[in-house]
Amino acid sequence: MNSFDFSLLEEGFTARDILEQKINEVSLSDDKDAFYVADLGDIVKKHIRWLKALPRVTPFYAVKCNDGKAIVKTIANLGAGFDCASKAEIQLIQNIGVQPERIIYANPYKQISEIKYAASCGVEKMTFDSEGELMKVAKNHPNANFHVGSDSRDPQTFVQAISDARCVFDMGAEFGFNMHLLDIGGGFPGSKNSRLNFEEVISVINLALDKYFPADSGVKIIAEPGRYYVASAFTLAVNVIAKKVMLTEQTGSHDEDDASKKTIMYYVNDGIHSSFNLISKFRMEMCIVRKKKSKPDEKLYSSSIWGPTCDADDRIIEQCDLPELQEGDWILFENMGAYTVVASSTFNGFQRPTLHYVMSRPHWQIMHTIQEHGTFPEVSELSDVHVSCVAKNRMELNSIACIV
Repeated sequence: MNSFDFSLLEEGFTARDILEQKINEVSLSDDKDAFYVADLGDIVKKHIRWLKALPRVTPFYAVKCNDGKAIVKTIANLGAGFDCASKAEIQLIQNIGVQPERIIYANPYKQISEIKYAASCGVEKMTFDSEGELMKVAKNHPNANFHVGSDSRDPQTFVQAISDARCVFDMGAEFGFNMHLLDIGGGFPGSKNSRLNFEEVISVINLALDKYFPADSGVKIIAEPGRYYVASAFTLAVNVIAKKVMLTEQTGSHDEDDASKKTIMYYVNDGIHSSFNLISKFRMEMCIVRKKKSKPDEKLYSSSIWGPTCDADDRIIEQCDLPELQEGDWILFENMGAYTVVASSTFNGFQRPTLHYVMSRPHWQIMHTIQEHGTFPEVSELSDVHVSCVAKNRMELNSIACIV
């Protein structure tokens, strides 16, 4: 099993506890930089959920969603495959010891040199999206196998795609091409507040697969989940570094408190050039205000949240109602694992948020068991799973490098 660094959570502690602990550690300091806490155990939990919900579908994690080494190593240890979109992503996954049969080169438009690279290292599963691309791949990688991916926000779209795939399989058979690999694509929700419900999605997928590609059809079925694995694992903590209060006089008001309308602009130390780069419309229900001093029934003010750069478009949330915050207060953004860290830059010289990975002991044991035996234990068996960690004393468990 690959080795990587993370904090092993003591019994009774959660990732949120670590986040609060780190906020408290810097409470008396001026260095209140933005940071992430990422729960690798959440990824383990998602994998087990997938195996139980879609037992016939092998997951190939979409690396473009989050290519953090701790992330891909965790997923590799769980036995999943990888959906790579470039030579660099293929190299990243190969460097952690993943065999080429567990890799898909899933970019529908490819540079010839990268096709030849995939051929040289044994990656044979590829995507294409046009006749021209099919001819290009066939010329430069004669041993390549193909599939057509999909992405959807409507569960019924999966049904239509699987039905259409059945027609394609039948058409191919008429011409002597017996296809044996079906990729149902991505688009699987990764958090509770997603517009799609995971249970609803898998329900329609399983029914469609049983109808069009039954278990005895001989067809291997794969998928390319990305945000499903990592979205809910990450929480981002940003600090309020400045605020701007604007007052607008209200005519006809007899209440002194309502004589002027207050709107507030908050500036935080992360923005659209970093963690929010690919998030076009951030929903307010995904963030949590953490104030140093809170009062019950606080008055709410029309507010907006902005990033730290000199870009006038560096706006995270255009309008929301918040209690009045002060410099030094924190705002927490949940479900920040997908298309965030991977797209961040250092525009204006602002550094990317620090990453802190954690995992509970039971989830670590499950990952170890899957790696060793190819199956995951029931809850009652977890206490019997052997754990091997390197630590000189109990205090070091908070910064342990686990080698399993």
